[in-house]
Amino acid sequence: MVKRVEIKEKKIAFKQAIFQIDEVHLRYEKYDGQMSKEIVRLNLKRGDSVAAIVHHVEDDRLVFTEQFRFSTYEKGPGWLLEIPAGIVEDKDDTPETSMKRELVEEIGYTIDSLRHIHTFYLSPGGTSERIFLYYAAVSYKNKTSEGGGLDEEAEDIRTVIYTVDETFAKMAKGEIMDAKTLIALQWLQLNRINLK
Repeated sequence: MVKRVEIKEKKIAFKQAIFQIDEVHLRYEKYDGQMSKEIVRLNLKRGDSVAAIVHHVEDDRLVFTEQFRFSTYEKGPGWLLEIPAGIVEDKDDTPETSMKRELVEEIGYTIDSLRHIHTFYLSPGGTSERIFLYYAAVSYKNKTSEGGGLDEEAEDIRTVIYTVDETFAKMAKGEIMDAKTLIALQWLQLNRINLK
């Protein structure tokens, strides 16, 4: 059942670089059928993102990135182990095209196909950003460049490879703190038997 939403006012409260915050005054239909009082919500708009769990199937290893993330610095650790990811930058790009580009830029792997796992909201209480999550089966022949990120984007990315079992142990110890990476790894735990 589609519920009603009445947008009373919408304006840009902040815009800089890849971030835009919209201020929206609205009412919405409650579960009892009545309209809510007018409320104000802020929405961080930064577009959609892509991420992929990269799996060397022949030796059961996973390829990760490690880089400095300022938003995690004050609460620790600052540097995060993550699956490769990026932003869908061009409105004409598909998420799959964006993901293939990010794999080359970040870890130096060129691949032909991706398997879409799921699309999910990162933090729906405050941002409209969605992540398109993929699985990429690779071999060492797919390694075509060094990766490491783009200087013009101030990226300094290290490629890190662990066995799947080492990775699951790190996850169990709480050493992996990135949500998209945890979701991808939980998917792999459920589907690993079907990937061999």
